[in-house]
Amino acid sequence: MRTIMLSAAFACILGLTASLSAIAAEAPAVMRVIVVQTADVSAYIHEVETLQGLLKKSGQAATLRVWRATFAGPDTGTIVVSVEAANLAALAKIDDMIRSSPEIAAEMKKINGMRKIVSDSVYDLLSH
Repeated sequence: MRTIMLSAAFACILGLTASLSAIAAEAPAVMRVIVVQTADVSAYIHEVETLQGLLKKSGQAATLRVWRATFAGPDTGTIVVSVEAANLAALAKIDDMIRSSPEIAAEMKKINGMRKIVSDSVYDLLSH
């Protein structure tokens, strides 16, 4: 009985370690950060979520998020969009998809009509 319990505990620990390793391997390593001005934040979020769905449907592995700065001094209230991808090649593939897919290009045209880009940067992940 003791052997079975030790084996089960070891299997659980091994499974947990493997799942955490898989999560770390899938973690994004590159993030594009776009600071925007928009008059209708709710509508803008809706369109970014629509774009996320279209990218997912087309097989692009990226996560789009919309953020609002809260404790940011004079920048409080600033809207930021992050595009998280596995690497620069994946980010470039998303950019190509935006140009080559009529459906995604139409969605980007909607989004671009709703915003003014204040800054656009790419960040590399340094630690998990």
